[in-house]
Order: sequence, then structure tokens, then C-alpha cells
Amino acid sequence: MQRRNFLKTISTAAALSVLNPFSSFAQNSLIGLEEDKRIIKPPRLKSGDTIGLIAPGSFIDEGELKESIQNLELLGFKIVYTKNILARDGYLAGTDEQRASDVNEMFSRKDVNGIVAARGGYGCTRILPMLDYNVIKNNPKILVGYSDITALLYGIYKETGLVCFHGPVGISTFNKFSLDYFKDVLIYPHDKLTFYNAHEDNNDDLYKPVTIRGGKAKGKLVGGNLSLVVSVIGTSYDIDTNGKIIFLEEVDEEPYRVDRMITQMIEAGKFDKPAGIALGVFSGCKTKPSQSGVSNSFSVLEVLFDRLFPLNIPVVYGMSYGHITNKFTIPFGINAELDSLEQTLTLLEPAVS
Repeated sequence: MQRRNFLKTISTAAALSVLNPFSSFAQNSLIGLEEDKRIIKPPRLKSGDTIGLIAPGSFIDEGELKESIQNLELLGFKIVYTKNILARDGYLAGTDEQRASDVNEMFSRKDVNGIVAARGGYGCTRILPMLDYNVIKNNPKILVGYSDITALLYGIYKETGLVCFHGPVGISTFNKFSLDYFKDVLIYPHDKLTFYNAHEDNNDDLYKPVTIRGGKAKGKLVGGNLSLVVSVIGTSYDIDTNGKIIFLEEVDEEPYRVDRMITQMIEAGKFDKPAGIALGVFSGCKTKPSQSGVSNSFSVLEVLFDRLFPLNIPVVYGMSYGHITNKFTIPFGINAELDSLEQTLTLLEPAVS
């Protein structure tokens, strides 16, 4: 009961916070928006293009390979991959050298128009120093994936300025919602495109959008999976978040672990001057007493309210991306506007050329 009252009280405060003049700080100030390097937009995709399928993190099996090919062929694409696609080295999709080589090859190949990760898993951070960023910069292409692929989004954007995409992987559910946004962002670019959340067929509160702090914010989009975003802090692939709209999602982490990662971002200065925060669905992020020994935990929503509401910037939870069925395709590095009261995200420019 106390927790329900807490969330009700804080939600009311969130709605009223839009009236606070300080909450419009992000709306009227574009701090640190300009990157040191030129932003590169990759060419848009079109029917008949060739997609390079890669497994830069965890391994895939033959069934997942077939599923990925089928999903992408239904979009009208031709699919190519290397002999390494089914490689396995422990929990990785082959050695670091094999996985990095596949990324480099797909960017260098003239017959490949775009690149899609077959799945996430773990392993992308290990290959960041092995990528040929000159080849990537000189051969800009769409790269799509989420979860562990977040590390590639960070590394490639930081080193080249290339806009990459947090979106479905090959084995994702390519339903109408996900397909529509995939097409609207990557195939039929719009001068302005608003993302509206899906109505998830799930009674779990974690799937329901909640305004944590009301307001509007403009800035470039950066972020991805929370665990991976935290993993690049202090490395050469970290990105300045001042003036940015930070988007974050997570899966199967207990609330205290989410608390720890958000706290690390706070103490590392990542939330000092962002424009706003657009949180996806933190699916499965519930207390597991049998594992943690914690039986009276905060919920993940309580953690997010507690840690992010005091930042005094627009914050919304539960947007349609992450480890869920309905996914936006979010361009990393493109200017956007967040309206946390309306719970919408609007791209202010095309993400592809």
C-alpha cells in the first residue's frame, strides 16, 4: 500500500512538474549538442538491397540463422553472411578476430547496402578496438541492432560520427508495429516522425508508460541497453551526454542492480546536464528473492523515480523499445524532441540520406 501511494504521489508531482520553470531548461538550452566530428547519415535502404547479417556478440544456431534470413527476406532484402556466422567460441560467436572481421568486411563490401545483427548477447565490447573505423567512415551503411549491439552503436558513433540504429535484430519479432517504424526510419525517411507507444498486451506494470517528470526536451539521441551504456563509461568510446536525450532499456536485472547502474551514471556525471531521458521497458526487472536474498525490495519503478525525478528534467518510462515485442527503430545521433507528458518521441530530421 505504501508503495502504491508513493507512486501515485510522485506521478502527480511528475505531471505538475511541467509547470516548474526549471523543467523547461532542456527545452530552451542546447548544451553540448554539437559533436567534434561531422555526423554521417547512411544511405537509406530500398527493396532489393543486400543486407549483411552478422553475429558480433553471442553465437546463433542454424534455426536462428534461418529465422533471421526469413525475417529480412520478407522485407524484400537479399541476405549475405560469412563462413563465421555459425562460429562458436564458448558463449561467443567465434573468436574476437572472427567477429570483428565480419563487421569490417560487411562495411567494406560494395555489394552490401546495410548490416543487421542476428542477435545481441555478449561480446561487442571486446571487438571495439579491432574495428577498422576508417573503412566504416568511408563506407557508411545502416547498422541495426539492440541489447549488446549498444556497444557497437557507441564505438562507431564516437569514432566516425556514423548514425547507427537501436532496433530489431534478425531473430526479433517482425510484427506490424516494429516493421512500420523500421520502414519509416530506414526505408521511407520522413523530415519529421513521431513515435507513439504500442499498447502492449501485458498486464505487467513494467509494460505501461509512466511520466516520471513532465516537460519537453530537444537534443541528439544517445543510449541503448543500460548495462552496456555503463560498461563504456571511462573508456575511449564513451559519449558526452550534455544536451542529449538519453534512451535506456534493460532486461532481467533486479531493481538493486538497476539502482547500482543508474547511480554509477549519476556519479560519473552522465546525468549532469542531459536534455531529457526516454526510458524503454525494463522487462523482467523484478526482485528474485531466491537469488538475491532480498524479500522486501523496491520495485524498479520506485528506483527510477527515486534516482531520476530529482534531476529536474523531462523523464518518461515505458516507451516501446527494449527486450519486448513492439520496437521502435531509434537512430543514435539524430536530433529529436521528447514530450514526457504526452509520452512521445519525435525525430526532427531524417536519419538516413
